[in-house]
Amino acid sequence: MPLIRLNKYLASLGVASRRKIDEFTSQRRITINGRIAILGDKVNTEIDNVVVDKKIIPPHPQKLVYYLLNKPKYVLCTSSDDRGRDTVLNYVPKGTRVYPVGRLDYESTGLILLTNDGDLSLKLTHPRYHLPKVYLVTLLGKTPQSKIASMVSPGVKAEIVSQENNHTIIKITLFEGKKRQIRLLCASLHLYVLDLQRISIGPLLLNRLAPGEYRELSSSELKSIRL
Repeated sequence: MPLIRLNKYLASLGVASRRKIDEFTSQRRITINGRIAILGDKVNTEIDNVVVDKKIIPPHPQKLVYYLLNKPKYVLCTSSDDRGRDTVLNYVPKGTRVYPVGRLDYESTGLILLTNDGDLSLKLTHPRYHLPKVYLVTLLGKTPQSKIASMVSPGVKAEIVSQENNHTIIKITLFEGKKRQIRLLCASLHLYVLDLQRISIGPLLLNRLAPGEYRELSSSELKSIRL
């Protein structure tokens, strides 16, 4: 079998992204056949013994899986929590080690992708690869159009969906997402966010998936985000 780069091999197994594997290597956390791995190392996946943080990595690649989850409120987008709080991993099948792609804050709900495909995860989170993300935001009170218009910028599109019962629902599309961007934007305009839900990432749609439910990506969806 031809040799494969260590970072690519471990990313294909869902251990971490290539960039993280390089960090682990620089931190001397990986060994190959008992010796400390170095950047650029290649492995024979059929015979080489690879260990990460004292854990033996299975020699055969796992099946790559792709889950689209409707994250409930008060659930963390992380693989574990030292305080025992609920994480997105509690809502997808056990047995395959997956990671959330990107983040969705603790109080927000909606679409989050989980996978063990390290290459795809790295691609989707790279600054040069922007998939527009669409959110429905419920605000307290009837928000004037002037405030919604002030949200608009080259990286943000905003429009009112409805106004009733002293609430305003707006749709915000982010083309260059930053951490807690919508909440910070609303706070700067003195708007109180009652609910924030992500309904799409590029061609991936939440549709009627209930909170806490997941589904696997279809082959056409997977193809569309790999382009």
